[in-house]
Amino acid sequence: MTERLQPLLHDLVGLVLAPASVLGDAAGQIRPVGVQGAFHADTRVLSRAELRVDDHEPEALTHGAAGPNGVRFVGLARRLGDPGPDPSVRVERTRHLRSDGLYEEIRVVSTASVAVRATVDLHLACDLAPIERVKSGAATTPVPAQAGAVDELAWSGDGVAVGVVAQDAEVRPDPARLRWRIDLPPRATTTLRWRLTVTDPRAVVTRAAAAATWAEPTVHADDRRLTRLLHRALADLTGLRLADPVDPRDVFLGAGVPWFLTLFGRDSLWAARMMLPLGTDLAAGTLRTLARRQGGKTDPVTAEAPGKILHELRRDGFSLTDTGLRLPPAYYGTVDATMLWINLLHDAWRWGLPADQVTPLLPHLEAALGWLAEHADADDDGLVEYVDSTGHGLSNQGWKDSGDAVRFRDGRLAAAPIVLAEVQGYAHEAATNGAALLDAFGRPGADRWRDYARRLADRFRATFWVDGPHGPQPALALDRDKHPVDALTSNIGHLLGTGLLDAAEEGQVARLLATDALAGGFGLRTMSTDDAAFSPLSYHCGSIWAHDSAIVLAGLARAGFHPQARGLADGLLAAAEAFDYRLPELYGGDDRALLGRPVPYPAACRPQAWSAAAAVLLLQAATGLYPDVPSGTVRLAPLAGPDLGAVSAQGLRVAGSPVTVTVDSAGAATLTGLPGGLRLVAATVPAARTGAELSPSGAATPGTD
Repeated sequence: MTERLQPLLHDLVGLVLAPASVLGDAAGQIRPVGVQGAFHADTRVLSRAELRVDDHEPEALTHGAAGPNGVRFVGLARRLGDPGPDPSVRVERTRHLRSDGLYEEIRVVSTASVAVRATVDLHLACDLAPIERVKSGAATTPVPAQAGAVDELAWSGDGVAVGVVAQDAEVRPDPARLRWRIDLPPRATTTLRWRLTVTDPRAVVTRAAAAATWAEPTVHADDRRLTRLLHRALADLTGLRLADPVDPRDVFLGAGVPWFLTLFGRDSLWAARMMLPLGTDLAAGTLRTLARRQGGKTDPVTAEAPGKILHELRRDGFSLTDTGLRLPPAYYGTVDATMLWINLLHDAWRWGLPADQVTPLLPHLEAALGWLAEHADADDDGLVEYVDSTGHGLSNQGWKDSGDAVRFRDGRLAAAPIVLAEVQGYAHEAATNGAALLDAFGRPGADRWRDYARRLADRFRATFWVDGPHGPQPALALDRDKHPVDALTSNIGHLLGTGLLDAAEEGQVARLLATDALAGGFGLRTMSTDDAAFSPLSYHCGSIWAHDSAIVLAGLARAGFHPQARGLADGLLAAAEAFDYRLPELYGGDDRALLGRPVPYPAACRPQAWSAAAAVLLLQAATGLYPDVPSGTVRLAPLAGPDLGAVSAQGLRVAGSPVTVTVDSAGAATLTGLPGGLRLVAATVPAARTGAELSPSGAATPGTD
């Protein structure tokens, strides 16, 4: 039996206009191999679209963007036209994506001095394969096509209907083919057109309205990589927008193409949080969409619990036969999404989400806090933990959710239940943020949650700090027996800014993050090179994730560790440049000196919502804009330093109003356009901490009495 291998996609050309996406090769062909095809949400609706001219493929020359949702491929038909070395017949294939399908224009352009007669064929197939079957590498079988009208083909199955209309083409259903016969006089051009449309009444997500969900600022920067990254990222994020079918006014971001183009609690929440400098509408839509699906009962099969926030939503669930993974359509197997929901609500409120939008969400806030109190700590030891009790759910339920993600320094796998380090930080932040919201809106219980946060910090300090090769460090996790899982990982960077660490501990974490073992030059490695399980192309044990690096960068910047933050910023911008400013889900954790460019992770989603949204978080760190609208204050604490250069951002949003932040190359900042009732206050963090002022032993060694 042939081993199934997950298909690779790092060299494919993709478009997304959710819930539609398409992946093909650099020549413009969609071949019946791997992950190539057109998709509608979780279903592949076109598995082949191969173009031939007189039974020969056009020879590829180049390709490039053709508008916000299009790509144009240019090739040659060298067997046609004038004799001699200079080609005289070109084939230009322009693909445009629509939220309900796609359409193509095929231009045959002749500069020949003779007439050109040819047959143009487009060979089609549709397998209606679910995304998990595509991802598994399993073979698929085309669905028989049905001929409709003179120029129509149709496929259907499992509630999905696919139709193709081809203008002036001869249509054959078995095997599916469109044929045009062209007869061009000298120096003439003809254009052939076809369109694919999908209907899926069972879809659990729908397209977002065309209206903008966020502001698009005008940004000028000495480092042009930042502006180019923002331009590409915002275009990709626009394509990733989805809406809640229950109320299509509520927009959220699908997680990524092709594997995760649906609602993912963690991903959608993090991406919305990163996008807050551009307005609160995306945050509000994400919060409401997830609140509608908040857990209401205890169900081990779906991992649902009262107050818990959803992990992922799919039409038919998600199964990988080879691994035994079987997830139901609505799956709640995430340990962190509930706390991230609380933190997004709090941060959106601070950025100016109106009280009349916060108030309807307060019962969901109280339910989420109830989950944290009643369901997140099964053994009542004061720490948040997870375990998959079914045997066919996710064995790891933090953001590093692959089965081998939680390992000791010597490479051993940790046994569940697992207590992740960063999750304790999220819980501490959620408790303090929840308390602030309860106080502000006159709800009871705030003191209880402030006390919870204090006790959690004490418990973390007593149990997580271990000695590592670079001095004291927080462990990655605690295992089933509460032994510290002592790998050095990027998870510790997520603790910055959560309030879980004191100043000395933050300084030690900042120093660890800057070591060569974690900092690879293109961002932050998920696991240090000192750990036995490290591999630069491991999904979670050595690769680099842009969103992970950006979250840590933002935490470093807020805490005043500017040299480390600027180093991560430069690494992310260098990686973005290498990937044509479309940061993938992840990439290799090799040292920057190896090739001078990052090594692709070959199955990474691209675009990925939180990778793209990382560009906005980077802009926020550069400008240092930190509003607290409920208190009537705005703080500016930009990343200073000549290596980052000057940055100006016009059209950021605070309380719904456009503001402009200008930072010169020395780090001096100005803010204009603040709405009435808000005032600028001085920065409250050190201007430039390095972390180096703390010895490896820290302040009385973090984690000791």
